[in-house]
Amino acid sequence: MKNKISPSEEIGVYYVKVREKFDQIRHQKKEGFSLKWRLFIVVAAGMAVGIWLGYGIYELLRVLGVEFDSVNLILEVSVVSLLCGLGFSLLLSKWVFKPIKDLREAMEKVADGDFDVRLTEPSNSKEIQEVYSGFNLMVHELGTTEMLQRDFTSNVSHEFKTPIAAIEGYSMLLQGGDNLNEDQREYVEKILYNTKRLSSLVGNILLLSKLENQTIETNRKLYDLDEQIRESLLGMEGAWLNKNIEFDVELDPVKYLGNEGLMHHVWDNLLSNAIKFSPDGGLVRLSLYKENSKIIFVVEDNGPGIPEEAKKRIFDKFYQHDNSREQEGHGLGLPLVKRILALCGGQISVEDAESGGARFVVTLEG
Repeated sequence: MKNKISPSEEIGVYYVKVREKFDQIRHQKKEGFSLKWRLFIVVAAGMAVGIWLGYGIYELLRVLGVEFDSVNLILEVSVVSLLCGLGFSLLLSKWVFKPIKDLREAMEKVADGDFDVRLTEPSNSKEIQEVYSGFNLMVHELGTTEMLQRDFTSNVSHEFKTPIAAIEGYSMLLQGGDNLNEDQREYVEKILYNTKRLSSLVGNILLLSKLENQTIETNRKLYDLDEQIRESLLGMEGAWLNKNIEFDVELDPVKYLGNEGLMHHVWDNLLSNAIKFSPDGGLVRLSLYKENSKIIFVVEDNGPGIPEEAKKRIFDKFYQHDNSREQEGHGLGLPLVKRILALCGGQISVEDAESGGARFVVTLEG
């Protein structure tokens, strides 16, 4: 019978294997020019071209019998040679710095969450080969970790659904009872309220996990996009009436071919955020229109706005900036919106509104 090892021991074994694999890559014998020699070749080639060109110009003028002042000629030839040598060096510098540029672009993709990127362009520099191999190994391990984390979150959330539904059902039965005192009724209401919040969180996690593994938009049909947005707004009537929020709505009639159920999540999240962060008696502006082949939807509030540092991470899962921690939410609404729009070929951006609040712009293919 095999002895079971603890999770910490599994992690330790996994780490050792990764280190051994990286060390094997790093100590592989590779032939080629190092970066030091590449830079030396570029500088030497630039100097050689400058000297050769200067000497050639001087000999050409001497053969043609041109009379010149030696000092001025030396200065002019030196300037021309220097410029030509500099230009030649700039051309050769692409040979030196192109691998670094490719690495920078790949790192930007990884920063945006793309763990499928790989650096496969062959290089005869041993340093570049080592960096490329280490980068590919790092991205592979990051992708594996992300996949394990996503699967774990999805599986745990799925297991939560049944007990949460049971708690919610029994809480609703207790809420309708006549033998509860005032304190007990308050406790039941709090249990039911937080159970619904947890149920919403689990539902969003499962939906986001499903969409992250989906690459094609399904169940597309042609429908009235402006009417769908109005339905979402009316569905939140209680929330914006409680805060006395006014709306400035300009929705042009727009037909859209897409998944109606998924797009409901987009409008519900954006509108609920605008209502949530607007002050009492605030104003929310909505506009929908077509611009060439694009459909543009804009929602703007006059709330506290979003700090610059938070705009870079606002579409990350579970991220909430300081202003939102005091509000209800779990940091999955905007990531869900972004994933749905990416699935249907759309985009979303956030910027500062003239009123000082936040302005979200959704762009769809018309």
